[in-house]
Amino acid sequence: MNQSPRVGFVSLGCPKALVDSERILTQLRTDGYTISPDYEGADVVVVNTCGFIDSAKAESLDAIGEAIVENGKVIVTGCLGVEADMIRSVHPAVLAVTGPQQYEQVVRAVHEAAPHERPHDPYVDLVPPQGIRLTPRHYAYLKISEGCNHNCSFCIIPSMRGRLVSRPIGDVLGEARRLVDAGVKELLVISQDTSAYGVDVKYRTGFWDGRPVRTQLTALARALGEFGVWVRMHYVYPYPHVDELIPLMAEGRILPYLDIPFQHASPRILKAMKRPALEDRTLARIRQWRDACPDLTLRSTFIVGFPGETEEDFQYLLDWMTEAQLDRVGCFQYSPVAGARANELPDPVPDEVKAERWERFMAHQQAISTRRLAAKVGRTLTVLVDEVDEEGGATARSMADAPEIDGSVLLRDAAGHAPGDLVRVRIEDADEYDLYGVPA
Repeated sequence: MNQSPRVGFVSLGCPKALVDSERILTQLRTDGYTISPDYEGADVVVVNTCGFIDSAKAESLDAIGEAIVENGKVIVTGCLGVEADMIRSVHPAVLAVTGPQQYEQVVRAVHEAAPHERPHDPYVDLVPPQGIRLTPRHYAYLKISEGCNHNCSFCIIPSMRGRLVSRPIGDVLGEARRLVDAGVKELLVISQDTSAYGVDVKYRTGFWDGRPVRTQLTALARALGEFGVWVRMHYVYPYPHVDELIPLMAEGRILPYLDIPFQHASPRILKAMKRPALEDRTLARIRQWRDACPDLTLRSTFIVGFPGETEEDFQYLLDWMTEAQLDRVGCFQYSPVAGARANELPDPVPDEVKAERWERFMAHQQAISTRRLAAKVGRTLTVLVDEVDEEGGATARSMADAPEIDGSVLLRDAAGHAPGDLVRVRIEDADEYDLYGVPA
């Protein structure tokens, strides 16, 4: 029997791109391909790229170049794939270039580059029901839609991934059930705009497990809350119906965690960004959310140095941060993106000013985060174990910590525990980003 063709895979970018990679890999395994852990053993290499900002484009082009040098047969897909001419001008040796979400074209290109020498036997070449995943066994990303209907001036995601297309509610819940049955303890709900789920299909009713369920975020959250695992919400725009999620968090149905990309606070800058300038109302809603669910964790991302941002705008943002008391925050210096309308705005901020504001912003938020974490010392929290070392220590996450982007709970005396375990932990200490504790 001839050996199955082997595919190497490089996945760059955000969790949404990671889910795209998992879908492609699942189809390739279903088709009888095996996955190579290195370039040398691969018959062809697929590079799933990111193309959101210039630094991500550069990283993607470097990864493509490395794959060409190490292997020679390279297929490019992902967000940077929309700039096929540019990719081919830099790397003319690539075999094929496809854009994001073009799963069939990627698989077809792999078949052409590394054709089968034997027919695939689905009774021998088994793929698990939950598909191929690139995350640890105990957590998984659950993508509920593609695309975005927003027209933020700094972003080109809609031009790369198209307008909002919501997945059928039955398909989403079916995938969630398969993941939970396979041992997943945490589902991370992701999309370009999670709050808009169902808008494109007018929140039509679908069916799951023999009962009707609306294609709408609250209904989805309520259904996912029945699976008995952690459910974490990412990329949630603060539409009015987000208020409906807070009672579900207070009741323990889903995690008390919201990832909301505020991006700025100054009404003038938010207007230039083409985002809702309702920061005063947002602060009031944050207070209401925390009154209803005191353990709520809020994470967000911000951009400093946006064109036209004055010192007054930046100070407004710092003052807003003091009021909001967000738990987890990421910050980026504005970087022009080819094709974004923000490139045409007047009064660009000098790079040295961007860097100085970023430093001040991070120091300001670090002080807030440090105080909020210190308040957890002495409490007993439930954590999900990610890693255990040979010395009996462990790295875990509380309900307030998403993988890869937030802090950790570092445990001592954790021998006997394994990744995926839910453990009650007494918090003994804290620093700027992490908690330290021992099993209770």
